[in-house]
Amino acid sequence: MSRKKMLTGDRPTGLLHLGHYVGSLKNRVSFQDQYECFLIIADLHMLTTKPSKEDILKIRENVKEMVLDYLACGIDPLKTTIYLQSATPAVYEMNLIFEMMISLNRLTGLPSLKEMARNAHMDPESVPFGLVGYPILQTADILMPRAEIVPVGKDNEAHIELSRDIARRFNQLYGEVFPMPEAIISSTPTLVGTDNKGKMSKSAGNCIFLSDDRKAVEKKVKSMYTDPNRIHAHQPGTVEGNPIFIYHDIFNTDKAEVEDLKNRYRLGTVGDVEVKEKLSHALNLFLDPIRERRQHFAEDKGLVEQIIYEGTQKMIEVSNETVKEMRSVMGLMGNWNKISRIARERREKTDTANKI
Repeated sequence: MSRKKMLTGDRPTGLLHLGHYVGSLKNRVSFQDQYECFLIIADLHMLTTKPSKEDILKIRENVKEMVLDYLACGIDPLKTTIYLQSATPAVYEMNLIFEMMISLNRLTGLPSLKEMARNAHMDPESVPFGLVGYPILQTADILMPRAEIVPVGKDNEAHIELSRDIARRFNQLYGEVFPMPEAIISSTPTLVGTDNKGKMSKSAGNCIFLSDDRKAVEKKVKSMYTDPNRIHAHQPGTVEGNPIFIYHDIFNTDKAEVEDLKNRYRLGTVGDVEVKEKLSHALNLFLDPIRERRQHFAEDKGLVEQIIYEGTQKMIEVSNETVKEMRSVMGLMGNWNKISRIARERREKTDTANKI
């Protein structure tokens, strides 16, 4: 029995951080044994907010760094097809066809659109059409391999519902081609940044990268936000909502130590220095094998490029089959086949007449 297909992925922004691991990478590794997985390097989606040539030229190096992080965390290219979005011709055609399946009002009503424009510091009057149509391109990504499972955060649930509507509309108009993609909503909360000012983000400068060395981790942990009302070590402190203890709960495998630190912190018998030192130790224990695997893969020159190439070739085959079936049920293939058949017959007659 064939496994259900799952699609997930990232915009190639470069190095991945602990927030990526908590929010998606950890689950992706476990999903590999449950589903047939496709992992998209969504470089076309980058153009919606970063369309300059300078940004595009950065993609190549960003892709390499990102895939090294995938491999280091346990993504297995034998189980997960990793592919480059812009190198799959079918996505452009599917995007165009799906644009006919949804109204402009439906797109502009998505709450995520305003948030994306705000995050990109765009004036509401200058939002490009590509950003408005972002969810349609996302639908093409999902339906290209006919994915049935799509892990997303709560903020993207509406996008999957739109994908279902487009798939349903296409099937109603032309015949059953696409499954109804189902969203798996992540139960993992967003990892707060080291400054406690929102989620961990590269642009906010509040992240710990998966590739950071031991000293970099220690330096970042030392500067982490703690309880602002606690000035001296002998003062009772607040554990709940404290980033240091959020990280301890997630990454420190010594749960007895974590509980001891929490109890002493509440009583005012342990200082931030000791709590941070033990967090640095726990984070480095967690990151050591990831860094080791990353170094191993990085030393194998051309490996990342080969993985992307082979994954993209596979996706091209899969997507070409999808588009072929779409054209067939729509009647587009029949139109061209008839035109080309009549043209060939006429050319053959003309060639024969010229020889006589």
